[in-house]
Amino acid sequence: MTRKPTVLFVCVHNAGRSQMAAGWLNHLAGDRIDIRSAGSEPAEQINPVAVQAMAEVGIDITGEPPRKLTTEDVSQADVVITMGCGDTCPIFPGKRYEDWDLTDPAGQPVEVVREVRDGIRDRIQVLITDLDRL
Repeated sequence: MTRKPTVLFVCVHNAGRSQMAAGWLNHLAGDRIDIRSAGSEPAEQINPVAVQAMAEVGIDITGEPPRKLTTEDVSQADVVITMGCGDTCPIFPGKRYEDWDLTDPAGQPVEVVREVRDGIRDRIQVLITDLDRL
């Protein structure tokens, strides 16, 4: 890619997994990648346990409230990463799609959310390496 790639993270509530993934990608890649996140059924607020788990590693994910996924979000993305939202994400030809099977942090204790956080970090590192090759 000659331009900056756009990555869209999608989960059901846009309150945990997708917010943590966006936070990690921003932290690790900076402004090299455009980052968006959305949910098929957005929550009222970001999961406070996800906020706590990310704060423990120095990442603040409170800047973007949960928001509804739109067709425009998907059409503008180069990479669409879904996390448990099933078939609610529109499909556009030429996009790279990945589905990350991750535990939903909703209602989970912080110990579980930390495991999800760390699993997302590992996947983000692989994603950055892949995108840097383009």
